[in-house]
Amino acid sequence: MSRSGYYKWKKRAGDPPDDRQHILELVLETHQAHPSHGYRWIHAFLVREENITVSAEYIRRAFYYLGIESKTKRKPNSKTPRARNTHPNLIFSTWETVDRPRQVIVSDMTAFWTRWSYYWELTLYFDVFTKQILGRGLTNKRGWRGSYFEGLDQTIGNIEDELVGEGEPTIIHTDQGSVYTSMAYNEIIKDYNIVRSCSRSGKPTDNPVCESLNGWIKEELFLDFDLFNSDDVARTIDEYIVFYNTRRPCYSLGYDTPNNYYRRFIDGEIERRDTFRHRVLDETPKFVRARAAKDVQDDDEG
Repeated sequence: MSRSGYYKWKKRAGDPPDDRQHILELVLETHQAHPSHGYRWIHAFLVREENITVSAEYIRRAFYYLGIESKTKRKPNSKTPRARNTHPNLIFSTWETVDRPRQVIVSDMTAFWTRWSYYWELTLYFDVFTKQILGRGLTNKRGWRGSYFEGLDQTIGNIEDELVGEGEPTIIHTDQGSVYTSMAYNEIIKDYNIVRSCSRSGKPTDNPVCESLNGWIKEELFLDFDLFNSDDVARTIDEYIVFYNTRRPCYSLGYDTPNNYYRRFIDGEIERRDTFRHRVLDETPKFVRARAAKDVQDDDEG
């Protein structure tokens, strides 16, 4: 292509235009007639109505040059958002110090789809020490709060029936979801020897037990129990929970099953430690602390 041909092509592309002032007038006129719309809408409107060939980016620059912006009834929130800290984090990275059943229970909700019943939400409650599933709530109504309460009721029943903590409270640790931090949820536990703990806002690593368990439990439900094609989702999940608690070897328990590991602890076959009450809470991630300790060691050796 010749140099003159190149410039002719560039002009046909329309950016920048030959008549800049005309474009500015069109933008201002259209904005005054349709003040609720932004530069992308104005661009699309002028392309259709006026056959302009400039880009949307050029219209954005025209907005800036003219000192205009779209108007809206929704006023921007000028308040600085505050991270909710409804309940303190009583665990952080001290999960390995948990030394008995029913000492720390974690919960989380996970969503999934099936072929026949479409959308589901499953809320599970796990014992951190034994890895037992103590309660579950299930619903096919998006955002229904009852599934959280259903699982909590089952969990409280297990705590009351099999309490082995000799008066030590049970910690229920969750994220800061709206249901977990609601007054209704925490009203249920106020008459029990239960205290609440929450992960920090935006820190899923503060609840690694649930993050890990939920991940491969969903995998087993879909691959081994064919949950996607189930015509009775609740029955399939309940069958899986029985299998999980009574027959499924768990790596973190030395390939014991959760229920048998619990029995062995009650019967005194598992060494009883006293580590949890001596835990040291620290917001700094373990790997950061380990790196800092190694740097100090290297400096000492150097």
